[in-house]
Amino acid sequence: MKTICLYFEIHQITHLKRYRFFDIGTDHYYYDDYENDRSINEIAERSYMPALNALQEMIEKNGKYFKVAFSLSGVGMEQLELHAPQVLEKLQQLNNTGCVEFLAEPYSHGLASLVNEASFKDEVMRQCTKIEEYFGKKPTVLRNSSLIYSDDIGNDVANMGFIGMLTEGAKHVLGWKSPHYVYHCALNPKLKLLLRDVNLSDDISLRFSNSDWDGYPLFADNYMNQIAAFPEEEQVINIFMELSALGIAQPLSSNILEFMKALPQCAKDRGITFSTPSEICKKIKSVGEVNVPDTLSWVDEERDVSSWLGNPMQREAFNKLYSVADRVRIANDPRINQDWDYLQASNNFRFMTTKPSNVGLDRGIYSSPFDAFTNYMNILGDFITRVNDLYPADVDNDQLEGLLTTIKNQDEELEMKDKEIVRLQAKIEKIEKETDKLRGEKATKAPAKKAAAKSAAKKAPAKKATKAEPTEEKKD
Repeated sequence: MKTICLYFEIHQITHLKRYRFFDIGTDHYYYDDYENDRSINEIAERSYMPALNALQEMIEKNGKYFKVAFSLSGVGMEQLELHAPQVLEKLQQLNNTGCVEFLAEPYSHGLASLVNEASFKDEVMRQCTKIEEYFGKKPTVLRNSSLIYSDDIGNDVANMGFIGMLTEGAKHVLGWKSPHYVYHCALNPKLKLLLRDVNLSDDISLRFSNSDWDGYPLFADNYMNQIAAFPEEEQVINIFMELSALGIAQPLSSNILEFMKALPQCAKDRGITFSTPSEICKKIKSVGEVNVPDTLSWVDEERDVSSWLGNPMQREAFNKLYSVADRVRIANDPRINQDWDYLQASNNFRFMTTKPSNVGLDRGIYSSPFDAFTNYMNILGDFITRVNDLYPADVDNDQLEGLLTTIKNQDEELEMKDKEIVRLQAKIEKIEKETDKLRGEKATKAPAKKAAAKSAAKKAPAKKATKAEPTEEKKD
């Protein structure tokens, strides 16, 4: 039986403000609050809320038959908390239906998996914690930023304990293979791979409202007919896209939500089910490994990482940022950590791309790739100075880690001693209370005993002394 795995990504760009060279060292706040508030409220109104309401309606109408998965970046959740909390509340309502799964991903929606395993793992674990706090579920399946994947990354993810990972069903990787099977990581068979069906996903997210497209207009029954026509042994159809495709890339006026609402019944009529990623990973066996020695993603025709690291400007910014990755992780300063998350976001590097793209790229405040590069490097210069100001730059990472570990151990030891002192003080207070209680009881009993003795003495009759009477001697 065929099953559809429908997944949506939710990530919100944190816009950087115009930051000039002379701001370095004087201004440590890097964000355009007005633009962040405006953009996230616009996307929430035009896309997120209508789309989530439609998905909720699909679940309520079809019961447990319809299922869907989401992933949210940590920085995206922070922006939603600040500017559009109603989106998170709606996701919690969807979670309560039992038909939704939330996936793990890097907290920053960044590129740490390409260069620093420790930072990548730290980000994923922090995002998992945030997901569990909101939805009460610990993710078991991971999707990397923009579905970035390689054999080495897959091995890292498997070692973190995840059972599955989402990635792109790129032609140059699959060759003659179909994306409609479950595969596994070439370096670690424990990790199952779900590969995106590029055509079916892009039919909805990119081409749905394009009147010049050969498949226009696309109807739900025709869409499901395509899936039903796949060979019987091709059981898993993975349809992955950004949630903003419903309302932004494809405007609501195109009837995109009406199309989505019709999918469950059309699928049911053809014996096609819906499953979450973890359900597929648990129920369906892998048919073999997929070898991905070079990194792939779901972006652009090349399906690689050239959109972020394709030119010298991008690589210079990337290398400079991650040159302090270990230092940031070791220092663990709250304000530095927050800026680190926002500066890692992959869109900061994509704004610098010089590649032509089939998908329109909005560079925001930047007039050119070089403008984006210059602004980012100014901010990065100030950020790195702040990182180095925390501890002397001549102290290398190993020394710093050893020093901070020693401090941490001493803090933990002091904390344990403080707890022991509190415990002993409580014990002493308890003993003193018990002692005072015993003394009070003893003091109360003593007068009572004395009074009782005195009372008893009064009640007892006094004994009179008696003299022996002389006896008469018998006369002869």
